[in-house]
Amino acid sequence: MSALSDAIVRSFATGEPERQALSPLRALGRRQLSGLEVLAQSVATTAPAVSMVVLPVTMFTHQMLLSGVVTLVVATVVITLIAVCVSQFTRRMAAAGGIYSFVFQGLGTRAALTAGVAMLTKYLGSAVMTLYHGGQAVITTLGFLGLEMRGPADRVLIYAGIALVILGCLVRGVRFAALAILAIETCSLLFIIGLMVVTGAGGQHAVVPPEDSSHGLLTMALVAVFALAGFESATFFGPEAKRPLATVTRTVLLTPMICGALFIFAGWAAWSGRADTLVNAYLHGTSTGVAPAVVIALNLGLGTSWLASAMASSNAASRLVYSMGVESVVPRLFARVQRGYRTPYPALALIVCTVCVGAATFGIVGRSTAFGHVQLAARTAVIAAYVLVAVASVRFLLRIQEHTALTLCAGVAGSAAGGTVLTYLLFTTASHGLVMVPAVMLTLLLSGSAWQLFLQWHHPAGLMSIGVFDSAETEDVLPGAGVFVTDATGNLALTASARTHEMR
Repeated sequence: MSALSDAIVRSFATGEPERQALSPLRALGRRQLSGLEVLAQSVATTAPAVSMVVLPVTMFTHQMLLSGVVTLVVATVVITLIAVCVSQFTRRMAAAGGIYSFVFQGLGTRAALTAGVAMLTKYLGSAVMTLYHGGQAVITTLGFLGLEMRGPADRVLIYAGIALVILGCLVRGVRFAALAILAIETCSLLFIIGLMVVTGAGGQHAVVPPEDSSHGLLTMALVAVFALAGFESATFFGPEAKRPLATVTRTVLLTPMICGALFIFAGWAAWSGRADTLVNAYLHGTSTGVAPAVVIALNLGLGTSWLASAMASSNAASRLVYSMGVESVVPRLFARVQRGYRTPYPALALIVCTVCVGAATFGIVGRSTAFGHVQLAARTAVIAAYVLVAVASVRFLLRIQEHTALTLCAGVAGSAAGGTVLTYLLFTTASHGLVMVPAVMLTLLLSGSAWQLFLQWHHPAGLMSIGVFDSAETEDVLPGAGVFVTDATGNLALTASARTHEMR
């Protein structure tokens, strides 16, 4: 008799358990997202359509054409190595906390809280910037249609309206948001790629004022890495995916490859002259002779891509806040979900409102020095989080004795590359008297310790539940195939047998 047949026979002789085992993340609605919907969330966070325009502009600005393409290739390889590190966790667990929960498994509480602060900084900063740009694209498009939105009240109204639409889509349900994001990003990408292919080389010459290129390589590397950042947003939806260990892992590995290929194509287009019309339309509108229809279509494409990225970033950040709410690391209010749609509406409301305030402020005052600070803080934070998860993957695999040469090399190379970029960035900014990057790095270094001390003094129970992930429920397991026992936190956990539990 096969093992499966034996288990089926044994299941009929096993009685109902006295206490049902439930996943701590079941309120989100388990097993509902398909692989395509998870991929849509991950790809949209990176805003590939926007990056395919911003990267050529950066290459022209710093006069880095061939070297810019090489930088894009290297950045794609490095981010793919980080993705390999993240996949070591996604193969084994599904956690709504994403990288925050994964870092806990490898480096403990303090590092996990630091990673949580870094990811919130990244997603909030990214969402603020993309919502600002998306709102500006909407205002520009309305101007083409004869509707001028010049006053502060008009701009606030535009941003508030966009934020309400985003919040409505996200509260409506994760599947609805994912499908909307997928449709928007696909149309934007097709237009950008089509424009690069159709216009060809020699039509126009890109008019881009050059800047000081003494640190062009660092700038190009930061823009490339941040363009690829966001692939990990799929990890926040592991508990909601139908086959989380397979689907999320596949998405984490594929996203940097797909987006990297698109960005390398965009870099080649800039190098070969095929991006000149696109860059002129983006920077100068119709003043360089670009057809008005192309400028309007570009604004619509980029605007929708920016708004899709703002939506995806807000969605991912809400799952992180929700996970912290379940763990009581933040107030339990944020662990509530809407019963019908299974979405964490308090966390979503907090994130979207914060993003709206930030974007509307920049919409009124313009891209001041503070905007550059937000941009630099988000870039620094995400690189720091990637270094933490790369180191955590090595520690985690060594602890469970499941490491291989590939995973160890990926962890070491990924953390070394990220550490090198952070060191170069810190040295460069400090030598110019800029305090933003040192301040962000110091804040990140102290945040984990400060948050841990705060929890020890005011809510020590929260420290015992950090790192929560989706666990097997009674209905997931064939009766008699395993035993649910009470773990250190008082929750039921699946083990192979009662004897195994006693031996441990």
